Amino acid sequence: MKPVKLILLLALLPAALFAQTDTFPDGKPVPAWFSESGKVDVSALGPQYVVTRYGVKRDSTRVQTAALQRVIDLAAERGGGVIVIPKGTFLSGNLFFKPGTHLLIRKGGVLKGSDRIADFQVMETRIEGQTCQYFPALVNADGVDGFTIAGEGTLDGNGFHYWEEFWIRREWNRQCTNKDAQRPRLVYISNSSNVTVQDVRMRNSPYWTNHIYRCDHVRFLNLHITSSTSGVKGPSTDAIDIDACHNVLVRGCYMSVNDDAVVLKGGKGTWADQDPTDGPCRDIIIEDCRFYKTHGCLTLGSESVDDRNVILRRCHAEEVNNLLWLKMRPDTPQRYEYVTVSDITGTAANGIACHPWTQFYQLEDRPDMPLSLCTHITLKAIRMHCRNFFQVRPSDKYAFSNFSFEDIDVEDDAAEIPFSTDVVPDTHVRNVRINGVLISH
Repeated sequence: MKPVKLILLLALLPAALFAQTDTFPDGKPVPAWFSESGKVDVSALGPQYVVTRYGVKRDSTRVQTAALQRVIDLAAERGGGVIVIPKGTFLSGNLFFKPGTHLLIRKGGVLKGSDRIADFQVMETRIEGQTCQYFPALVNADGVDGFTIAGEGTLDGNGFHYWEEFWIRREWNRQCTNKDAQRPRLVYISNSSNVTVQDVRMRNSPYWTNHIYRCDHVRFLNLHITSSTSGVKGPSTDAIDIDACHNVLVRGCYMSVNDDAVVLKGGKGTWADQDPTDGPCRDIIIEDCRFYKTHGCLTLGSESVDDRNVILRRCHAEEVNNLLWLKMRPDTPQRYEYVTVSDITGTAANGIACHPWTQFYQLEDRPDMPLSLCTHITLKAIRMHCRNFFQVRPSDKYAFSNFSFEDIDVEDDAAEIPFSTDVVPDTHVRNVRINGVLISH
């Protein structure tokens, strides 16, 4: 065939044939759903119920849980709609959204949690890898497919007094757990599909900020999530906790919290792999995000059983503790596999951290306790300044295999644990420079 004819033929072929297919770390194609860039059009979600038109007062000092819940219930009875928080501050305890209802917080509007735990009821919920009796969140949605939280306003957890009490308890009793301090989360969404949380500012959650459990096709888009990282710090105010979920996208978010940013959960305990309330996390992508002073940008654990196909890419971190943190619980059978971290810039104490996690350790008697496994972990295209890039410690409670390091250039201040290809069997190294020194396999 003549060159000119060949060029003309190629020009007629669809461009998609030449596009590189995006794949998960195990080679499975990433579904098109992850590439959809459009946000939810709130105006298409049904009638809008501006809460001040239905008996809710514009009063930042009055807890109006019952009045706000009546608006949600009215919208649900009428077939669904959008609950609108207008300009002003509205104080509430736990709210429960019903099928067909959504939440819009307009610019200048603040839905603020009560700082009294008495305004939150005790009920069965999911927290820290266990299903138990505890306090719900400020915003709750269970079995609400298509649920959307949107707007340019603010969800404020009003966490200061909860944090203060936590640190007093911890000073009095070093074994005080997170749950002992009795504090609500900001958002809890469970057993739901096609969920979107977009554009809102989330601040000062008393406990975890966003917690999703047994959900799929969830998008967190353009969120600004913060809690106190100095002074009276916000303990365990994780930005996004993904618990036994699949197909989750976190895109374009800013996260600065006094704990981990994006965390994979799923269960804990010696029998967690056999507990029907626990489950795996699958097919998670975190991209184009910024992290500041978080404990971990991407953390697997401490309550995880089985995580696979996780991507963190095109992100910037400043003054974080860990870029990738793999928490290995010796009392829990765990499997972390096919995790890729790529195209990252910034500063971190540790680039990759993997070592035993023994907080509130409770190993039960189990003769057939499986050996935990961490495999097919990849870091590539990393340009960072670290205190210690390679913080990886072996243990007889878990096994490593198939770690890959590619196109990495880091400044490493202390090198407490020198980068070594001997720690992980089948370590693959290509173009890795530590303090300007090329590392050879």
